[in-house]
Amino acid sequence: MTGDLQASAAPGASSGPFSLAGSTAVVTGGARGLGAGITRSLLDAGADVVVLARSGPGADLTEHATARGRELRFVPVDLADLASVEEAAAQVLADGDVDILVNNAGTQDRHAAVDFPIDAWDAVLQVNLRAVFRLCQLFGRPMLERGRGKVVNVASLLSFQGGITVPAYAASKGAVAQLTKALCNEWAGQGVNVNAVAPGYMDTEMNEALLRDPVRSQQISTRIPAGRWGTAEDIGGTVVFLASAAAAYVHGQVLAVDGGWLAR
Repeated sequence: MTGDLQASAAPGASSGPFSLAGSTAVVTGGARGLGAGITRSLLDAGADVVVLARSGPGADLTEHATARGRELRFVPVDLADLASVEEAAAQVLADGDVDILVNNAGTQDRHAAVDFPIDAWDAVLQVNLRAVFRLCQLFGRPMLERGRGKVVNVASLLSFQGGITVPAYAASKGAVAQLTKALCNEWAGQGVNVNAVAPGYMDTEMNEALLRDPVRSQQISTRIPAGRWGTAEDIGGTVVFLASAAAAYVHGQVLAVDGGWLAR
């Protein structure tokens, strides 16, 4: 692995300001859902990718990497276990520099707020916030020492809105947005960009219940100016931008990728 963002390009990868050729990215939860789309987009842009997740990438992602001449690795991690997080990060860093960290993995639990189990609250905050902060520390320190690096956190529309029956998720994603800004204030002057992507309503497994509900699904679709739910590739392209030289002067932003939902 190498920290040289301008190394020789992968097959099909551009060499312009959006190229990630020669860089190494870590993506939590990068084997499925939005994470798989982010992984594919990073590979397309020329990066090698290390997936940190409970389970490894499927054959489709492996073949995607091979076809582009990129390296795709898997390091198992339990983001609810701080020791596991620290061990996984140490394993990755022992193999070389990491140029890009994408904190994508998250969890959600639904209960009415008045009945929300405190154990469920703690579990959501552990994965969605505590693990994110610890990974920022572990991968951010060597970035700061080198004077360059990119951190992209995955926030949510619920970083801006409250949601219904997801108080822990909303609290955690609001905190991710504020953490992104706090790290920006300390790290931007040292060459490390910290930003976040806030996905809107995405056609992924996490939203299966909403997608199966014909009334709620139609209500959501009607409000989205773009007229459709988002895809993993919509988020992947935005992550590539924030991880690239094209976003060198973008710091501390929480970029909504929502088809215009928040503008409505």
